[in-house]
Amino acid sequence: MLTVPHQTIRLSLRACRDSFINVGLFSMCINIAMLVPAIYMLQVYDRVVVGASMPTLYMLTLLMLVFLIAMGVLEWARQDIMRRVSNRLDLQLAPLLFDVGYRQAWLSAGMAAGTQPLQDLKGIRQFVSSHGLFAFFDTPWVPVYLLVMFAFHPWIGLIGLLSALLLLGITLANERLTGQHQKAAEQAYHEAGRMLTQVLRNSEVMSAMGMLSRLRQRWLSESRGALVKQNAAAEISSILTAVSKSLRIIIQSLILGLGAYLAIRQEISPGMMIAGSILLGRALAPIDQMLGSWKQFATAREQYQRLNASLQADPAPETRMTLPTPRGEVRVEDIVVTAPGGNSPLLSDVSFHCAPGTIVGVIGPSAAGKSTLARALLGIWPCVKGSVRLDGAEIHGWNKDELGSHIGYLPQDIELFEGSVSDNIARFGPADPEKVVQAARDAGIHDMILRLPQGYDTQLGNGGSKLSGGQRQRLGIARAIYGRPCLIVLDEPNANLDHVGEEALLETLDILRENASTVFLITHKTRILSATDKLLVLADGSLSMFGPRDRVLAELNKLAPVRQIKEAWA
Repeated sequence: MLTVPHQTIRLSLRACRDSFINVGLFSMCINIAMLVPAIYMLQVYDRVVVGASMPTLYMLTLLMLVFLIAMGVLEWARQDIMRRVSNRLDLQLAPLLFDVGYRQAWLSAGMAAGTQPLQDLKGIRQFVSSHGLFAFFDTPWVPVYLLVMFAFHPWIGLIGLLSALLLLGITLANERLTGQHQKAAEQAYHEAGRMLTQVLRNSEVMSAMGMLSRLRQRWLSESRGALVKQNAAAEISSILTAVSKSLRIIIQSLILGLGAYLAIRQEISPGMMIAGSILLGRALAPIDQMLGSWKQFATAREQYQRLNASLQADPAPETRMTLPTPRGEVRVEDIVVTAPGGNSPLLSDVSFHCAPGTIVGVIGPSAAGKSTLARALLGIWPCVKGSVRLDGAEIHGWNKDELGSHIGYLPQDIELFEGSVSDNIARFGPADPEKVVQAARDAGIHDMILRLPQGYDTQLGNGGSKLSGGQRQRLGIARAIYGRPCLIVLDEPNANLDHVGEEALLETLDILRENASTVFLITHKTRILSATDKLLVLADGSLSMFGPRDRVLAELNKLAPVRQIKEAWA
């Protein structure tokens, strides 16, 4: 049964319901305690000063200290609760969002898309544990302060009510006037960040070909566009914040004047004059705080909506029953494959069957669909139509974690990870030394690894930067054949190999044949085709030929001279 992940974020928040209730109760107690300074001031002016009663002063002061210390403890407690809620959200959602980001990254071929869900979760966590959230817990208690002010005098209460409505109106105006600017600025910053990531990943090309200044100018143009939009939102927000702060100070000062006027007319006591000013400040504080943290709230709301949209578009995979260990029989049935998010088919109506242990050479001109076929065979890109079956089961029907150990893949762009050589070969699982060395020997790089500074324990830089292109490719081959999987896809495995490396690759293919591994070998170089059993020829996204190697080569020779074939595929 499918579990829709976007419900998980709501369930995670619902699971924290008791914590939110406790924070609400603590906020109630805190706001009640906030009445204590006003009551203390009222009693001091109206009873202690008038009656010159020192015992009353001592007792009132002691009670005031007890209440305010308790308020401080409750304030710390609700902050601690929200910090724990933030951590709980991370523990519950981070694994799910990591998987969502992973799927988004390889489906959209974009690192920025893959990291966005975790960045959104970080933003929500920061807001949940921030002081800005408490304004939304404190604001519902504003009417309590206003009622007390009305109890002092209708005019004092009316001034408080109008002031609260005025500041609330400024807060809503801030949302309406800055919302679109802020959203446009975030989108522009996202585009500038994506461009910067692409530039940094291709720094060598930029440096060698003198592209740095031009690409820097393009990035600066994007970044400055985002800055203009951000400044537009910030300018409006700063004006409204300044107006709000000024109004609050002016109104608090005026209410003192009003209190003095009413005290002179003996409609209120001097203590009520001071207490009314304190209560007004307390009534306006949550609204003022809400205005100050509105940008953070709007960002968190946008992040929450974006997370929901991402999770709705990426339902959790079904829980699959464990299938028997595959032997490597591959059957492709009338598949139509498009790039994720695309509409134009890159492969159309491709069908063939391979018995276990078959080495298939996949050839064809550029843009014929060879790499697309590799992704379809591995279940990376889903088929719009048809199916790819491994041992009779559709490739998407396999549990990916269980199937991974039976699959080997060498992409065109080889990515190695920070860690040791043995970690990379063992795919960062529990490294079996015998299997690691066996994979290295099968790939013909055991001696090369031993010549490294720490051998198999040598730490690789980001992307394997400490190795040459040929070394990275051969290490990628060792990783692909680790554990001698039953299905292996090698996309241009000899692209960076010299003559010695190609000879080692031929020996590797012989070992895989003896192990009965099914291998798909995508290549432009005809020399390596001598190791194949069958050839699969693609042209314009369609299957042109498929069959035993010699028969397909003979048919190709009838269509064009060998030299032309080599020029087309070399």
